[in-house]
Amino acid sequence: MKSRIVIFLSAAYVLFMAVLAFFYYANGDHKKALVAAGGVVCGAIPLLLALFIRLQFNLPLIVFYFLFLLGSQYFGSILGWYGLGWWDFFLHVMSGVLLAFAGIALYERFVHRRAGKEISSWFVFLFTLSFAVLGGVVWEIYEFSMDQFFGMTLQGGGNKDTMLDLIADTLGGIVIALQAGLRKHLNTSKDKEKQEG
Repeated sequence: MKSRIVIFLSAAYVLFMAVLAFFYYANGDHKKALVAAGGVVCGAIPLLLALFIRLQFNLPLIVFYFLFLLGSQYFGSILGWYGLGWWDFFLHVMSGVLLAFAGIALYERFVHRRAGKEISSWFVFLFTLSFAVLGGVVWEIYEFSMDQFFGMTLQGGGNKDTMLDLIADTLGGIVIALQAGLRKHLNTSKDKEKQEG
């Protein structure tokens, strides 16, 4: 079922962005055509992973990945919503959520099920939050590097922009980390009740 959802979402996004790329290219707007072409590549990644590597993704990660792509590429870059001011902050909150879901997926993949029963819910909370914040930090390092070495203006607002982005990433990460830690705590409590009963 999950693989069908991945294939559907990926194919729909790739088709949507491909149509936009041709449309904008035909109308001479090469910048928007390039963004849409990037959307085709980003949208195809989950499809390729699902078809050829058989990676399993959790559903929230898939949904937030495509919501983030739509928000950043279509609404942000193509429709120009970054000019609204608050849109970049909102997208960084979403990226914190997305990265936190990616952290949960990694945790579930790498921790053995039996070992998982012994792991504290605080560890799940801290791991999920740390992964989200680390992803935000790596992105800001990328933006800083592009600005320094290639004369770009990704950090348009300088230090303030960087700090607001990191705060937003942290807020998104905290929401999902709290949910993951609480779910782990409740599952552990249920398991103890079953053993005692």
